[in-house]
Amino acid sequence: MQLDSNQIARILPHRYPFALVDRIVDGEEGRWARGIKCVSVNEQFFCGHFPQEHIMPGVLILEAMAQVGAVALLSLPENRGKIVLFGGVKNARFKRKVTPGDVLEMTCTLTRRRGPVGIGSCEATVNGEIACTAELIFAVQQE
Repeated sequence: MQLDSNQIARILPHRYPFALVDRIVDGEEGRWARGIKCVSVNEQFFCGHFPQEHIMPGVLILEAMAQVGAVALLSLPENRGKIVLFGGVKNARFKRKVTPGDVLEMTCTLTRRRGPVGIGSCEATVNGEIACTAELIFAVQQE
């Protein structure tokens, strides 16, 4: 699976400033996805986090990883057009700062699913160094 930003926008409802995945570079529908976020100094959040030293907020790294997992989940035909919500975050660990110029590479593997709820094992790296790991709980919103 490979998707550009326009194709991602057809799957995810997120728009500026919350569209945090620039490209899906690999994956398997309903199983896993790998995406990238090219971090730019022009990101809105750098105005306040922090003006003296730009660091991508950890919650936005978690959100970006969740969006990668949501692409994997929403790529399934039965989930097209639905929304994936956060159900929880477990064991989040931040190992390095993410700053302007970094390419954040995120992988989310869906490890369990029961009905509309899923659990994903996620990792974000920069140049092969782990920036963040977490287990994310997803809920596909039912109509």
